[in-house]
Amino acid sequence: MRVIGIDPGLRNMGWGIIDVDGSRLTHVANGICKSDGAAALSERLLSLHRQLTEVFRTYAPTAAAVEQTFVNKDAVATLKLGQARGVALLVPAQAGLEVGEYLPNAVKKAVVGVGHADKRQIDHMVKLQLPGVKIAGADAADALAIAICHSHHCQSAGHLQRAILKAGA
Repeated sequence: MRVIGIDPGLRNMGWGIIDVDGSRLTHVANGICKSDGAAALSERLLSLHRQLTEVFRTYAPTAAAVEQTFVNKDAVATLKLGQARGVALLVPAQAGLEVGEYLPNAVKKAVVGVGHADKRQIDHMVKLQLPGVKIAGADAADALAIAICHSHHCQSAGHLQRAILKAGA
């Protein structure tokens, strides 16, 4: 299974791709889609869409996950982030993939072991789980963490499904 994790952002949209073979995780690629803060919102969203679509064309992920957003004090910023998140959900859907969605605390707990980890802890644990990885930035590290979280979720769901099938046999 090839999993892409996407950390939505209007200025910087992080992405990270891992291959999953049983419990073995292997880094494939990571990066950041960037938009021009001076451009119109529609142009920024289009740019992010084009860049993320190219990532999908290049690496052909078979599973996708996106971090859920939280509402902050700035309603306008929250709405803009929501629109960027729409791009992050749209591109995998256009590729025919279902998209897993995870709260930031769930991602942190899956990767670090605690739900209130900071960026340095996430970066450190991603590097431990993906030896030799060169991370493009904090947004890419978050995206790799989202991919790792989704791989754990998919493995757990697979174990549960096999146990249910075995119990019914």
